[in-house]
Amino acid sequence: MLDIKFIRENPELIKEAARKKGVDVDIDALLAVDGRRRHVLQELEEKRAKQNVSSKGGPKAPAELESLKKLKEEIKVLEDEIKNVEAEFDALILKVPNIPSEDTPVGQGEKGNKVLREVGKPTAFDFKPKEHWELGLELDVIDVERASKVSGARFAYLKGDLGLLQFALIQFALSVFTDEGILKKIIKKAGLAVKPKPFIPVVPPVFIKPEAMQKMARLEPKEERYHVPSDDLYLIGSAEHTLGAMHMDEILAEKELPLRYVGYSTAFRREAGSYGKDTKGILRVHQFDKLEMESFCLSEDSVEEQNFFVAVQEHLMQSLGIPYRVVQICTGDMGGPDARQIDIECWMPGQGRYRETHTADLMTDYQARRLNTKVKRGNKTEFVHMNDATAVAIGRTIIAIMENYQTEKGTIKIPKVLQKYMFGVKEIKPKK
Repeated sequence: MLDIKFIRENPELIKEAARKKGVDVDIDALLAVDGRRRHVLQELEEKRAKQNVSSKGGPKAPAELESLKKLKEEIKVLEDEIKNVEAEFDALILKVPNIPSEDTPVGQGEKGNKVLREVGKPTAFDFKPKEHWELGLELDVIDVERASKVSGARFAYLKGDLGLLQFALIQFALSVFTDEGILKKIIKKAGLAVKPKPFIPVVPPVFIKPEAMQKMARLEPKEERYHVPSDDLYLIGSAEHTLGAMHMDEILAEKELPLRYVGYSTAFRREAGSYGKDTKGILRVHQFDKLEMESFCLSEDSVEEQNFFVAVQEHLMQSLGIPYRVVQICTGDMGGPDARQIDIECWMPGQGRYRETHTADLMTDYQARRLNTKVKRGNKTEFVHMNDATAVAIGRTIIAIMENYQTEKGTIKIPKVLQKYMFGVKEIKPKK
């Protein structure tokens, strides 16, 4: 959420930001409601003050009692009015998107995104590479047929060595996120000026209250969410949803920042509108697992913090030996709460294209203002800045490994950095 004072002072800037993001919100209507809200609040405060003064003293004459009764009725009318006005105000201001950063490319869709760099050459084979779902079926490590009988379409069992690979990825990633020495090297290589403070591992709740999800600006689109009406709870679509809300209504100490978390959770999305080959295998499923980064930092450090998140993502992909490209997302393709979005797309040789595997979102104070998460600096408090980013999208990273490390024999080699977590397995082979 943006500061209403800032919106009042910069209405054309906000209108332009909404236009660039393709968000339909009436800023003039918001300002009109804001004006009415302030007028009613002022009148309400004045009448309450008058009531307090008039109520003091001894016994009242009949005329005074009648005047107090009338004043009480007027206050009740204003209290009802302010409730309605506040509800109208909240509905409008919550639709206002964050302002894109100055370096965010202006565009209306994927074609407007900007490739910043490509790292590694697309993997070439002297045979026709297979897609992950073909390999998974032939090696009997991905079973969607049985999952569909048990859970329905777009679910899968990961079996055998592919199941081990998931946990190997988690262990490897955590060995990076919790090691200050490794983080120092990543920071130095990227030429950044951030603290090498390790991430705190978290296993967060996978259910979230609708009001917390709304404050995270992630409740919409509701058609993508799984809702449990009996408890009025939503299943999260990413660990960031409950990680970011951890410090709701809290004031953090400046010395604590940056406060970094890496959370592991199962995530749930309806993936409405997906079709074709994307629905095969484990690329677009309703349930998947992720490691997610979240940080709370000072406002002047937030862009560099996002760049650090991207540097960590790149370190993980380079360690796995997977070719990728870094893409800056344009205004019309980024999320409403985002001020700046950077994606990583990995090369998938079976598909012959790059696919998004990571995203890094800088929210500035947009979420923190909604969550009321602040930092104390001297005698003042201010809203923190928040970043979230994919640490490892496990399903998609598994796909990238399967397709890039496949062999002509139909086996899948295990990247060297993962082998020590694979209990001696160096290659996924067909069952004998």
